[in-house]
Amino acid sequence: MHVKELLSLKGKIVLVTGGAGRYGRPIVEALAEADATVITASRNLESGEKVAAEFCQRGLDVQAMRVDQGDHDSVVQLKKAIGDRLGRLDVLINNAVARPMKGYDSPLSEWEESMRINATGLFDITREMAELIAEGGGGAIINIASMMGMFGPDLSNYEGTKIGIPMPDYFFHKGGMITLTRYLARVLADRKIRVNCISPGGLYAGQEERFVANYSRKVPVGRMAEHDDIKGLVVFLASPASAYINGENILIDGGMHA
Repeated sequence: MHVKELLSLKGKIVLVTGGAGRYGRPIVEALAEADATVITASRNLESGEKVAAEFCQRGLDVQAMRVDQGDHDSVVQLKKAIGDRLGRLDVLINNAVARPMKGYDSPLSEWEESMRINATGLFDITREMAELIAEGGGGAIINIASMMGMFGPDLSNYEGTKIGIPMPDYFFHKGGMITLTRYLARVLADRKIRVNCISPGGLYAGQEERFVANYSRKVPVGRMAEHDDIKGLVVFLASPASAYINGENILIDGGMHA
């Protein structure tokens, strides 16, 4: 197969959770630019519709649907809506994440809320959408984790800034997501579903100048991640070009942990 065909997503239906967020927008953009029909789903339908309208103006096929990842009924409704409207699902991108905790000393109730959405909810939507993917003959699941799921926090990045200690639940869930990826790669193999994971490093989003300087001097390429840095890898893992890659976690941190 020609390499352009290997990397094409033409005719594919892709669901991206949290598609209006920091990494969600470039992920949605990349998949749509590769000719997929992309669904962005989150609790805030209005923000999803704004993203969809923006990309549709460029001739890209992006649709918005609502889902509350922490509500099983909402997940099932999304699954039915995709089936009814589009007939099948080929790829799921687990990108949504809730951040109820603000720091190490946050109340346990915020930890419990994070578990409800980021652990139970993540598994729920993955299992339901995997069933829909399997009904269509198979496909791919891509989990968006983080380097924070692989390494402890480098607190020196926050020296001289107003940023506090990172949230512990984020480290917990992203580490669990990486291991869940390996589990699902085995369990879903007989349904012809590949499962892989991406662990991005820090994404530039207007952080304090001191933080950016602290962080960037530790990265061989000399900067934080930008939106385009995740696009190619997402398309690759969603496409036939990665047909023999399964159960992997790929770190994209500019060489910080080389």
